[in-house]
Amino acid sequence: MSALELRRLSHRFRDLPVLGGVDLQVAPGEVHALIGFNGAGKSTLMRAALGMLRPDDGTVRLFGVPVADADADVWSRVGHFIDTPFAYPELTVRENLWAAARLHGVPSSRVGPTVDHVVAALELAPWARRRAGTLSLGNRQRVGLASALAHRPRLLVLDEPTNALDPSGVALLRELLLGVARDGGAVLVSSHHLDEVARIADRVSVIHAGAIVGELDPHGVDLERAFFRMVHAADQAARDVAEPHSKEAVT
Repeated sequence: MSALELRRLSHRFRDLPVLGGVDLQVAPGEVHALIGFNGAGKSTLMRAALGMLRPDDGTVRLFGVPVADADADVWSRVGHFIDTPFAYPELTVRENLWAAARLHGVPSSRVGPTVDHVVAALELAPWARRRAGTLSLGNRQRVGLASALAHRPRLLVLDEPTNALDPSGVALLRELLLGVARDGGAVLVSSHHLDEVARIADRVSVIHAGAIVGELDPHGVDLERAFFRMVHAADQAARDVAEPHSKEAVT
């Protein structure tokens, strides 16, 4: 059973189509990367996958359960980081991570060791007693990622998680995501850094103009060229479909 399954997912913002019949699955033990230009539909897809917006058409299932029917037990197995890192600015880093763990159902008796684990994993110890609102953008990013990981989720959905991270933070995150997959967790991560996702991804799906237009081999040579070739082919196919209609309209 897939940890995350999207079937024929479609959505429009007013007159603008942003997703068009997307099919995507993320299996346990897998890092699945989603690659695309800005505006390709990555964030919208992830928001729909997490129930943050209701798509116009299609289905989303988390661990086999329709997202609309997902209960606290299902959500306790999901971690996410979408758009920008969220943290209560008046709370310390440790307090934020404590709150994240408890909100995801971690028992009180396990919160301390759980927080200690993610503080160490993301090297947040020097700032653990600092208020989140005083941190740099990069360290707030680490706090947001630590919050997503605090309850040891079985499905992790991350939208551009390396933004604002320095090279050491990127390396830490890479090892954490590989660790989640090794432990049988499922990871869906969006990025436009092809070289970075190639280091960790088992699958790389290309999204363009709201549709999955193909997959790249993460071990292939010159991923960037393969990506642009795939996107160009999708654009050409769309023009070929539109051209006869344009000629009919003129005649």
